[in-house]
Amino acid sequence: MPWLLGLIAASFVVQADDYMVLGIMEPLSADLDVGEAAVGQLVTVYSLVYAVGAPVLAVVISGRSKRVLLAAALLVFAVANFGVLVVDSYAELMALRVLAAGAAALILPAALAAAAQHSPPQARGRVMSLVMVGLTGAVVVGVPAGAYLAAAANWRVAFAMCGVIAIVAAAQLFFTLPEHGRDDRAAKPPWREVKLLADRTVMVLLVVTVIAVAGNLGFQTYLAPFVMGATGVDQSGFALLLVAVGLAGLVGTYASGALADRFSPLATLIGALAAFCASTAAMAVLWLIKPMAVAAVLPLLAVWSASAWAVPPAIQALLVARVGTVRAGQALAFNSSTVYIGAALGSAGGGLLVSVNIGAVPVAAALASALAVGVLFLAPNRTPRTGDQSPSA
Repeated sequence: MPWLLGLIAASFVVQADDYMVLGIMEPLSADLDVGEAAVGQLVTVYSLVYAVGAPVLAVVISGRSKRVLLAAALLVFAVANFGVLVVDSYAELMALRVLAAGAAALILPAALAAAAQHSPPQARGRVMSLVMVGLTGAVVVGVPAGAYLAAAANWRVAFAMCGVIAIVAAAQLFFTLPEHGRDDRAAKPPWREVKLLADRTVMVLLVVTVIAVAGNLGFQTYLAPFVMGATGVDQSGFALLLVAVGLAGLVGTYASGALADRFSPLATLIGALAAFCASTAAMAVLWLIKPMAVAAVLPLLAVWSASAWAVPPAIQALLVARVGTVRAGQALAFNSSTVYIGAALGSAGGGLLVSVNIGAVPVAAALASALAVGVLFLAPNRTPRTGDQSPSA
């Protein structure tokens, strides 16, 4: 499946482009003569545009060729990143980030939907998880690589590199992604696809996404002060821990898809949430008996990272299994949007808890995952109608 490489590259570059700003904040701030808080708003605006744009664009482009849409969106994304080479003001950079975010809001949901539609049913979870591996890899590899390019050359080069990757992915997908005819829903008015939100299964899984992501991001946002406070490790030691945590996330992402294929997406999701709950609850206990050796905390961090990254592929596979591949694009776009809602709620809620006691953050994360499991059982256990499946499903 050569087209799978294009989908992985597309997910990688979208995620790297979003978070890369955090690794080049200092040189960018100095060059454009703005404060670091203003630079941080580039990430905030990108996330907001994505959260709003993903479901809207999914409705508008419903039934269109994903091969053409992905290639076109990646080219627009590339233009937005190459444009950074010539901007000389913060306002111009912000405009380009809005354009890049708009393209990204179409790319990732369409890439996941294409993975679901063009993969064999018995391997669907693994194929979708490989697309998600691109996101994990962007955090583990892409962000540090951007910081290196900024130090070795210029912060603008880091964005240009994202443009190059986007062009390569666009060409790969345009020439290798199988072409499907328009499905039987394409002729209907696009606004009718919004009715998907009235589907109880979709709504329950979107709520589960918000709760699970909020619990994870509430802990992840304040991971550094928690780990340093619990173990006494310094900044350089924490950086090494992050590498191990990132690798565990890569393993968890792929394992989630493989387990979803072998057993079921529902069982995989429940298992991932249970492991997340157990690991964060254990870290809350360690906080009470600190200081602890790094060797005692590292296995828990690895389980936490692997289980946290295992949740999104399992939810996505479950969405596709419940609503069918025809409606997968819209469902996955709504899911992508709720991820950002959960992230915002989690980071804000974590900040409130930190002001009281940082040891309460993993407790809240564990409770959130337990609540997500409870909400999950409110979803009806059904399979999609035959007409909801694409010919390749």
